[in-house]
Amino acid sequence: MDTRESQTPEEELQHLKEVRQPEDYEHPEPDETQPEARKPAGSMQRVLPIVIVVLGLLVAAMLIYSGSAQ
Repeated sequence: MDTRESQTPEEELQHLKEVRQPEDYEHPEPDETQPEARKPAGSMQRVLPIVIVVLGLLVAAMLIYSGSAQ
């Protein structure tokens, strides 16, 4: 079953024009259709290094205590 939408030659030409336009690197602004691109970065960038350090300390502690138990 084919679920693709058929495009008229004009629609196909318009689509090709949109795809072939070079990206504007001098004015990188988020698109209006992408509200997630306008949001500031969340707190994940702050939490991730803390989680990595805590897991590293946990692994180090497990290695130290497992070595001294023998």
